Amino acid sequence: MNPYEQKRRWKYLLLAFAVVIALGSLLYTRFLVRGLERQERKNAQIWAASMRQLFSMDDNDFYNYVTSVRDSLSMPAIVVDEKGDFVFARELDSTRTWIQPSAENRQVGKKALKYDLPYFKAKLAYMASQHEPIRINLFSSQYWLVYYQDSVLLTELRIFPYVQLSVISVFLLMAYIAFNTSRKSEQDQVWVGLAKETAHQLGTPISSLMAWVELIKNKFSAEDDPLVAEMENDIKRLEIVADRFSKIGSKPKLELHNVYNVVKDYVDYFKVRVSNKIHFELTGDQAVEAGLNVPLFDWVLENLLKNAVNAIDESGNIRIDISAHPTKPQVYVDISDTGKGIPRSKFLTVFEPGYTTRKRGWGLGLSLTKRMIENYHNGHIFVKDSELGIGTTFRIILENQTSYE
Repeated sequence: MNPYEQKRRWKYLLLAFAVVIALGSLLYTRFLVRGLERQERKNAQIWAASMRQLFSMDDNDFYNYVTSVRDSLSMPAIVVDEKGDFVFARELDSTRTWIQPSAENRQVGKKALKYDLPYFKAKLAYMASQHEPIRINLFSSQYWLVYYQDSVLLTELRIFPYVQLSVISVFLLMAYIAFNTSRKSEQDQVWVGLAKETAHQLGTPISSLMAWVELIKNKFSAEDDPLVAEMENDIKRLEIVADRFSKIGSKPKLELHNVYNVVKDYVDYFKVRVSNKIHFELTGDQAVEAGLNVPLFDWVLENLLKNAVNAIDESGNIRIDISAHPTKPQVYVDISDTGKGIPRSKFLTVFEPGYTTRKRGWGLGLSLTKRMIENYHNGHIFVKDSELGIGTTFRIILENQTSYE
């Protein structure tokens, strides 16, 4: 998808999400306001009833009035006596309280109140943690304690700002991710375009160099000259480099190759271009196969071998060992050197873009290597082992499949 089209879609998506947040906040606020309106209406009705009963009230009316005031409480509450025994409850789980005649009271027509003791103890502890109980003094020095907790409406009002802030935070996070992804996509498009243009520009001088080599061979009869052969190898390497750049931004095709032969071909090319004080050793399984894109995998080997050479001061050894997992369809390529080593704290950092220990390094080699192995070869690369002053071993894990399309 075009990055600008993707950015426009992200903008529409974020705008829609912002509208949903605004409408959701508006509707929920309206719901809370209506709840408060109903509560205020109920309080006004109680006040109006009290004004009417103030002027004309008999005993029966007084009882009904007190009952209606008691039942108007909209928050959960529990009333206990001075001993802590349950007296009355309001707005609790009705399945935890019931009235059941006892054998003794059934004879006199009375009912005994039964309740779930652990449930009420837990509710009392919770209510006590929220508010101090209200004391009601009765006759003969007796009293009741009224425990209560916040109403559902008040609880919703308290948590609403946090919910709203959480939703807004999610929105801001999505916006940041969206614009960061869009910006990164644009940068990737620029680099992809630059890479492809570089590959295109390299095509002309490479073709000219090939023609010049052929002219030298014909004019000076230098078909068997080793220097001319090495020039041809370098020109072929330039072709491979140009091919690498042309593949950036597209999914490369993997083909089944003998891993040992692919590694050997590149090591043979590479080792004659570095100091002869650095010795190369290739060991391991010579028959194992894996899905590879050879130009890109050569790039991986180039980056790892160059890092190994740079880690060695003057002389040392570089060993490449190829093996297959005994049970899993995996191929291991271990590249070890006798260089400076990497601190254990930097095992992951070395693969980050920009990390380098060289004054003129860009810090992109291992980052590109990781991307080519994991994104293009469906494999994995990591620092298997390293000790300062002794050396480092990188491990590449590839898939060992029987066939590739």
